Amino acid sequence: MTYFLGLVLLAYLLGSIPTGLVVAHLMHGPDPRTLGSRNLGAANVYRLLGRNAGVFTFLGDVLKGGLPVFLGLFWLTGLGAWQEAAVSLVGAAAVLGHDFPVYLGFRGGKGVATSFGVIAVLAPLAALNLFLVYLLTVFYSRIFSAGALICAWLLPLAVGLFSPSKTYLLLAGALSGLALLRHRENLERLAKGEEPHF
Repeated sequence: MTYFLGLVLLAYLLGSIPTGLVVAHLMHGPDPRTLGSRNLGAANVYRLLGRNAGVFTFLGDVLKGGLPVFLGLFWLTGLGAWQEAAVSLVGAAAVLGHDFPVYLGFRGGKGVATSFGVIAVLAPLAALNLFLVYLLTVFYSRIFSAGALICAWLLPLAVGLFSPSKTYLLLAGALSGLALLRHRENLERLAKGEEPHF
């Protein structure tokens, strides 16, 4: 139980690291919170600082979700039948850290890349298919948020198809709902045809 609680705390604190802000600082760029969409995610960092900055931000956000879950799969084996639930809570803590980071007054990102990192460890085939859907959507629409929203909608379906775990399916539903909620402004702009292209 001590390992579990410690890992949940670690996941939240790791998720709270503002990768986009760190990348922008290291590359001597502007604060992403003040320009563009004012979001710390990879899409906004890409718009402001270019492809490399966007890729580094994306990979960092994915790692924040994937690493604690990966550790949970090994460290929490002693929980037996409760391991899947415990690992799911660890993954949820990482995403909540990204969305509501303690270091930034609980004002964070939208959790798509960090959620992807969680699912990439728990259901790799689901993550792979979602990533392909994201790339195709962004390629044809030229809108980052369109890819994120479609993948958020499809997340429970993908996990349900490629993972036998009902617990992971429940986690996928929760992460999907949170991501869609965090993208509500993007949804409104898409409906009005005002969402920026790249």
